[in-house]
Amino acid sequence: MIKNSNFKENYFMNIELKKIISSHVNLEIDEKEIINTSKLEDLNHAINPKIDLLINFEKLNNIRRINKFHNKANSILNLNGFYITVSETIEQRQSRKSYGAIWGFKNIFLFFDFLYKRAIPKIPLLKQIYFSITNGKNRVISKAEILGRLISCGFNIVEYWEFNNLLYVISKKTGNPSFDMKASYDPIFRMKRIGKNNKIIYVYKFRTMYPFSEYLQDFILKDHGYGENGKIKDDYRVTYWGHIFRKYWLDELPQLINVIKGEMSLVGVRPLSKVFLKEYPTDLLEIRKKYKPGCIPPYVALNMQSIDNSLESERIYLKQKKEKPILTDIKFFFMAIWNILTNKIKSA
Repeated sequence: MIKNSNFKENYFMNIELKKIISSHVNLEIDEKEIINTSKLEDLNHAINPKIDLLINFEKLNNIRRINKFHNKANSILNLNGFYITVSETIEQRQSRKSYGAIWGFKNIFLFFDFLYKRAIPKIPLLKQIYFSITNGKNRVISKAEILGRLISCGFNIVEYWEFNNLLYVISKKTGNPSFDMKASYDPIFRMKRIGKNNKIIYVYKFRTMYPFSEYLQDFILKDHGYGENGKIKDDYRVTYWGHIFRKYWLDELPQLINVIKGEMSLVGVRPLSKVFLKEYPTDLLEIRKKYKPGCIPPYVALNMQSIDNSLESERIYLKQKKEKPILTDIKFFFMAIWNILTNKIKSA
């Protein structure tokens, strides 16, 4: 089913775009749907109950309920079927919107554009008014959210690229959607981490990443790897204000909630995800699970921020912690504060 004959003609006339897509996907297969719609009901009326390829050339920015659209796409695709989507990222929108803007007013214009199209739709009292006016059209979406939503809906990212100031994504159905309809947009959010005795805890932090970024961790880690500071290299999930919060360690402050709850200590090994813990040697895992994770990790006190040095800093800390638990935490606390205040160590 190809909606709109003019669209069909324009699509196949774009040789360059077709060449890029066909390098990853077989466009000649019979069981496919090519659409140009923001309406969920167009997927409900698909001719074939199961297909191997679905292409939608309508921007995701114009789809009001993106995850429901993705979930429906998942349901009509066969396992390992391909799903191709088109979006406009924040950066691409800024490039388009700033073109022709009055000199000296570009940043002011972009700020209010972001406020209206991005911030207001997330405010409960204003959300309904916003959607009644715009019907969810032309929303501002980050690249991290675009990719993260797809992964949350049961797709793996195969490839993505920029073409004509739009982001094209080829994804593959690898399972059912997670049906997580409660992705966090709030300033404070919870991260699933491993605590003492391998117990699952939820660590509080100020949000420094775009929504749905948590679904991207495996993908971006495989794609980018780690930097010298032990964090993911060139992590585009971090927002502009997130970089400021991280620079001054402000994003860590809500972890005091975990301290009050008894799940963490002021000083201790980092609370890590299962993905990150896979990088740890078995002997260190056995030792660190005996202790609560801490707000201030050993690498901050010892100024040992790279991945290898971070592991070694935990060994040093845990050895001293075993011998002198209270004195070790006091010593590491003041060493860390000194390093932060004198700018000897910087957050990612």
